[in-house]
Amino acid sequence: MRGFVVGAALVLTAVSAVSTPARAETGDVAVVFTKGGFIVGVGGGEGVLLLRGKKYPFTVSGMSVGFTIGASTSKFVGKALNLRGPASIEGSYAVGGAGGAVAAGAGAVQLQNGNGVILQLTGPRIGAEVSAAVGGVTIRLK
Repeated sequence: MRGFVVGAALVLTAVSAVSTPARAETGDVAVVFTKGGFIVGVGGGEGVLLLRGKKYPFTVSGMSVGFTIGASTSKFVGKALNLRGPASIEGSYAVGGAGGAVAAGAGAVQLQNGNGVILQLTGPRIGAEVSAAVGGVTIRLK
């Protein structure tokens, strides 16, 4: 009987170890994104994810369709939440909203990709751009 109890305990331990999801991690993110356009806005930039003491550089590309006039550069810093390793930051992030910057201003954005990663970013915007557009950005590790 004692052998059965020990065996059952080992099986339960193994099953619970397999069914436990990997812990989500939080990383630090810095991004420089330049955008410009008239009606259709196009932008791109670079960033870096700092996770577990290692740096993972990435590229950012994006486009918006709607009312966009001017150009701006945004320097964002913040957090990447719900990471399941550095590759989970990759993907398309939906963006929607209205905003504007003239000369210099502050911006904040929260984005989410299909992997469940949430980017919470804030930072200054430099330039002259007004937009009421819907678009998205794509992040790819270098």
